[in-house]
Amino acid sequence: MQAIIFDMDGTLFQTDRILEQALDDTFQLLADMNVWHSEEPTPIDTYRRIMGVPLPVVWETLLPSHSQEIRVEANKIFHEKLIDNIHKGNGALYPGVTNVLAFLRKENLDIYIASNGQTPYLKAIVEQYGLNRWVTEVFSIDQIDSLDKTKLVGEIVKKYSIKHGAVVGDRLSDINAAKGNGLKAIGCRFDFAQKEELEQADMVINSFEELKQLALQMVE
Repeated sequence: MQAIIFDMDGTLFQTDRILEQALDDTFQLLADMNVWHSEEPTPIDTYRRIMGVPLPVVWETLLPSHSQEIRVEANKIFHEKLIDNIHKGNGALYPGVTNVLAFLRKENLDIYIASNGQTPYLKAIVEQYGLNRWVTEVFSIDQIDSLDKTKLVGEIVKKYSIKHGAVVGDRLSDINAAKGNGLKAIGCRFDFAQKEELEQADMVINSFEELKQLALQMVE
């Protein structure tokens, strides 16, 4: 079976459109709880730099001096704010996503999503944009204890007996997940991508439309 497995944040979904507001709101609430100094800036640049790592690592990085209890609460608040922004229509898919997904299905390529995002967050995006019209199943890092994206993609490969295909994503975790499962690694030079990481991909795209030609090569 041939398939394409997509990352969500920074690949299908323009997370950057809602990230800063949600993070600002989260840290304001932490300040109201007296666990964050309100005069300190929201660490948005740090988050952009580490985008793609598992969420526990995110909060260990953003709140290095805080307790695990505070990190868990911050994550809860943050996801509530993200989902609220999605429902308000403040997010967006990248240009061409729906067109390309429809094209891939027409070419009989199965489509999956493998994301480090939590299940309710991913569900909100899928429902908001009707992605289940083309996507067979969405897999969240919540589903595996190791929080290892390579193993998450391995679960998809095993469940659906995928023999050939690709992982499309913007960060090194996506590239490693592809190579660790014998799939092609297609890097996206989008918002959160880093040059040194993309250099390890088999191919790099600058827009979603470029996937059409790559997909045709896969099914030849």
